Amino acid sequence: MTRLDRLGRSLRELLETVETLKAQEIDLISLEEDIDTTSAVGELVFHVFAAIAHFERRLISERTKDGLLAARKRGRTPGRPPLHADTVSALRELVDNGTSVTKAASFLGIGRSTAYRAIQETRP
Repeated sequence: MTRLDRLGRSLRELLETVETLKAQEIDLISLEEDIDTTSAVGELVFHVFAAIAHFERRLISERTKDGLLAARKRGRTPGRPPLHADTVSALRELVDNGTSVTKAASFLGIGRSTAYRAIQETRP
């Protein structure tokens, strides 16, 4: 394995994966962090690194939430602006007249997934 964070999305998932591997008598060796779980010291280092990685992810999440809250307090709305009503009606008209959603989206300069979402939201 190259990096520990590729093995699980959360600390719990990472530890469960390692326990599953251990139950199947599979040793974990991380090349990036130079961790070998075949020894007691390697297993300890693995747990410490996994906890630190989990801590870092939580900090990033908290900072992101704080940043979004601060932006809202300044009157900014994070994220992409909603589609203009004219764009949605033009999309709907093109699709109703037989144009594929992909072609209609390309013609209107919007993403295909955005077009599908807009159509789904405007269905009666």
